[in-house]
Parts: sequence; C-alpha cells; structure tokens
Amino acid sequence: MSPVFFRSCAVVVKPVWFLLAFALTLTGCASMVTPEIKRLPDRVELNNVPFFRGNAYQSGPGALASLLSYQRVQITPGLLDKPLQLPGGESRLEQSLPQVARQYGFMVYPLDKGLPSLLTQVSAGYPVMLRFAEGAFFTEPRYAVLVGYNRNKQTVLLHAGMNRHLLMSFSSFSSAWESAGSWAVLIQSPRQLPANLDEQRWIKAANDLAQAGQEQAAGEALKTLKAR
Repeated sequence: MSPVFFRSCAVVVKPVWFLLAFALTLTGCASMVTPEIKRLPDRVELNNVPFFRGNAYQSGPGALASLLSYQRVQITPGLLDKPLQLPGGESRLEQSLPQVARQYGFMVYPLDKGLPSLLTQVSAGYPVMLRFAEGAFFTEPRYAVLVGYNRNKQTVLLHAGMNRHLLMSFSSFSSAWESAGSWAVLIQSPRQLPANLDEQRWIKAANDLAQAGQEQAAGEALKTLKAR
C-alpha cells in the first residue's frame, strides 16, 4: 500500500510544478504589455516603408535611406556614404544620421525610452529609426527601422540589415534596444507632428534644423505647432 501511495504522489506533484512554471512564464510575458500598449491597436504593419537590403556600416545608410524614401526623397544608401563620412565614421553614426536628415530639411525628433513610446508612433503611421544590439555573444550595434508590431503575439517587426521582416519578441527587442543605448528617433516632415507631442522637444528639433541651415523648414515646423 505504501509504494502505491508514493507513486501516486509523484504523479500529482510533477504537473503542479510544471503548471506553476508555465504560469510564471505567462506572467513574465504579460508584464511587457503595459497599460499604454493596451490602448493601442492590436496589430499594425506599415507596408509602404521602403526597404534597402545590406549590412554595410551597421546598416545606418540603409535605415536612413528607408526613412528619407518614405518622405518621397529619391535616394539610395550608397548616396549617403559620403555625407555620413563612411567608411570610417561608423562610431559617429548616432550624430551623423540626424545631421544628414536635417540637411534634407527634415525634423529629427527623439523618442522616450521604453517600448510604449515606439509602438505609439508606429500605431500613428510613423516608422521609427533605432539602434539595437545584434548577436548573442559578440554583439554589435545595428541600425534598423521599426515598421510594425503585434500586441497579441508580443512581437515587433523591423527592417534590419538583410532582413525585410525581422520578427522579435517584445522582451528580446527591448533588451537588444536597451543594450545599444535606447536610441530611437522619428524623421518627420516639418508639417507632420508626432503622436503624443512634446512641444519643447519639437521646438528644440526645429532649432536644430535651423542651425543646420534649414531656416525655412524650421519656421514651417513652428507654424505647424502653433496651428495644431
């Protein structure tokens, strides 16, 4: 009788621990869906964002060319190498990418840290240029464009390097993005206000645009702000 009793206990206890581990896993996943994300549409994919395949120079020229093309600029990544001071200027891309975008007359609007700020812009129809750490052991910075997400599956969709449809989980993406400094910006027309606008940040972006020699575009940005 005693051996039967212990076998019965073993059968019962194992599923309990399995279910507990499974429940903890679900809890960890659910924690990525914040109240801000819950207010967004379930799924968004910006299919009309151009994609340029290539891994050269941390994919910086490809990401910028993608967003400039989205704003109807006739451009290719190769045409951006010289303005971005490539090769040789890879370590300065965080500064040179915005500088070149301003030379084309566009606002460079920095985004807050945290996944909700990025998904909010994508849900409003605005692709996001960002940097994330690619690789499991020997990581390197990679520039990409966030073009979609699926809240139910908790995945984001990126144009990154050679991959037009790079899917990453919310948690994996957030970790890779934070590891690379949580850098993310919008490349906006002066007539196109971001979602959840921070007025002071927009004014600073307009001032930066004026200092880049684009005074007329900066003035349009301030008029857009005043007219909203």
